[in-house]
Amino acid sequence: MKKKRLLHLGREWLMVGLLLIVVSVAIDQWRSQQMPERNQFSLQAVDLQGQSIDIQAMSAEKPMVIYFWASWCNICRFVTPTVNWLSQYYPTLGIALSSGSDEQIRRYLAYHDIEFPQLNDPRSQIGQDWHIRYTPTIMIVHQGKIEFITSGLTTPWGLLARLWLASYPLAT
Repeated sequence: MKKKRLLHLGREWLMVGLLLIVVSVAIDQWRSQQMPERNQFSLQAVDLQGQSIDIQAMSAEKPMVIYFWASWCNICRFVTPTVNWLSQYYPTLGIALSSGSDEQIRRYLAYHDIEFPQLNDPRSQIGQDWHIRYTPTIMIVHQGKIEFITSGLTTPWGLLARLWLASYPLAT
């Protein structure tokens, strides 16, 4: 009897998990309607540490994370630690939207122990060019092509799944 109950409970959790995945993908698709096309694009810039940034090169071998965030964004405070953790395993670029001067951003990054490369977008010009409407927004890019876009609160498992799927050519 106990075994049947556990099996039933396992099926219920599996169904809930699958439903959450479907809902998450549907929300991502709806939110990404105004985002850039999922074609080849490039960005070359210099980060806050003076290092050259080239998305084509950073995403050539494996998928990378592009993280649009803001110091004033409350949800970003929950997502940033996950992105910081992922940056140990995947190329990652943060783009700070309307968050102050370079020095203010550097202080914010140091205070929060954020270690991945950052661009300052003080007037949100990059954000506007890429049609970013929500913070945080995370793009998974592989070989210069946007594979996935998600906005708002997301989980480490959700991001890892997107990065894993982006590693395969049939993902999109």
